Order: sequence, then C-alpha cells, then structure tokens
Amino acid sequence: MSVSIVIPLYNKAPYVRRALASILTQTWQDFEVIVVDDGSTDGGADIVARCADRRVRLICQPNAGPGAARNRGLREARYELVAFLDADDEWLPEYLARSVGFLSSHSDVVSISMAYSDAGRNPDAVNAGWTARGIATGVYAAGAAGFSARLAATLLSYITPCSTVFRRPVLLRYGGFFDQYKCVYGEDHHLWIQLLLNERVGLSREPLVIIHTEASQLSQNRYAPFPMLPFLLTPDVLYRSCPDERRELLEELLAIRAVGASIDRALNGCGREARWLLARHCQKYHPAQYGLAKVYSLTAALLPLLRACRRTARRILRLP
Repeated sequence: MSVSIVIPLYNKAPYVRRALASILTQTWQDFEVIVVDDGSTDGGADIVARCADRRVRLICQPNAGPGAARNRGLREARYELVAFLDADDEWLPEYLARSVGFLSSHSDVVSISMAYSDAGRNPDAVNAGWTARGIATGVYAAGAAGFSARLAATLLSYITPCSTVFRRPVLLRYGGFFDQYKCVYGEDHHLWIQLLLNERVGLSREPLVIIHTEASQLSQNRYAPFPMLPFLLTPDVLYRSCPDERRELLEELLAIRAVGASIDRALNGCGREARWLLARHCQKYHPAQYGLAKVYSLTAALLPLLRACRRTARRILRLP
C-alpha cells in the first residue's frame, strides 16, 4: 500500500531536514512526500526544494495556518493512505511499516495511531501516564463495552496528526482539519471527535514517533493561557455528524474538555471566558473538577496575582 505523507511547514527551517531524513530512512519506502510551505519567511522551503529525492514535492501557499496546510496536502495526495508529520518532529524507521501493516490487516479500521515520546520528557514517565489512564493497544469504537466519555477525552489527548496514518477517503468525508481563522491550537480535534463517534480507530503503544516541543511557540510560555479550543467554540459540526444514539456521549465529552479549558482560562485571569465555557457546555453534565472550575471562574481576577506570588516564593526558597 502506498502512502502520501504531508508536512505542513511554517518557519521551521532548523528542523525540516531532520523530519525529511526520518521519512526517507523508513523501512517502508512506497510513499510520496508533500511539503506544504505555509508562507514561511526563514528559508525552510529552499531546504526542501534542494532535496534530491524525486518523491518529495513542494507546494507553496500564503500563510493560512496548520489546518489549511494539512488540508491542502490532503487534496494533493495521490494515495489511499495519508500520514502527517510536523516539520519539527520525526519518525523512527519502522513507523510506516507498522502502520501500513496494521491497516492492511484491519480493513474495518480507518486509522492507526502510534505512541510517541517527548524529546523533553522522561519516556518511562510518559508511558506510565498513558497506562494509568487506560490507554492500551487495540481497536476503539463508540458503543463498544467500556467506551465512555472519559475514555474518549483521554483518546483525544493521545492521538496526534504526526503519529497517525489514515485512510484518505475517510478524512475527506469529515472535511479534514479545522482551518478557520489560522487556528494554531487544537485544529485536529474536530476531526478526531468525528472519527471517535462514527468509526473504528486503532491505537498502538509502540513508541515510533518523537515529538519535539522545544520549537513550539505554545510551549515556550508555560504561564500563558492556551488558545481556546475551536471545537468548544464551534461544536455544531460535531452535532451534525453525531449519531443520535451517541449525542449524550458527545455532550459529556464536551463538558469534560470545557471544565479543563475553563480552569486554564481562569488561572490566567480570563473569568468571563471561563464562565462562558461552563455555561455553554456543562448545563447537563458536571464532570469531576466542575466545582473547582466554578470557583476559579468567579475568582479569576485574583488568580494570576496568586500564581505570580507563588512563583516568586518558589524562586526565593529555591523550590522546584
């Protein structure tokens, strides 16, 4: 089976050569590579253009965000299977072979997501964390025994574009990635939720992907709020594609993620947004930490000051 590999590229010139090298050294060699330069200004596209492998294609477009870049690559892809790799991440040599092998032997599964290690974290700690949260190798489907909103929320955290190989027709059916307003955070979640609600997806705990967060702008300021998750702002498409018998599952999943997002907004002083999230998504379901989120949303104006005082005290006392 042939694979179309899409790399969205935006100002990652120091890293894109490493990403390409990890593809070209795969043990599975039946692929094409589509690099979509999304308006880079650092010369990354020139590095790709100099690649001597004829399987590598470069497409340039004005900056439109990672979702739009992935969707452009998806439209340009020639093969039934499609994979995505961020320009600052890398695959281990067996990644494609294991993924293609799984999909070849599971014709009713639409995607396979491998495990990944974070270059900045202890891999044993990451692995233990997923085990504790109930993530295991296997096939997952809404409606199956044991499939809950809490499990769906955990799967939503586990699955990433750069660790997943998809059947291309399924991605096209659900509209690909969220690509409005140059969204740079959570642009994949609309897609994952639709797949989890409607399809059978495969997971593997074999760590064949390396994530590099050191190049991510979102990871450079640990005290800034994350951007608002787009599926919490615009859930209508999720409800339209959700089977009637799984609507309650979707509502509970949205409530779980809204509580986490509300706490994050409140801790960064965004009380109005924190309260809106709870009012919008938690009318029917009150997940764990809902009470805490409610209190935080009402005291959000004070929380950034309290966090700053805590950081200052830790520095003075030299605490971790």
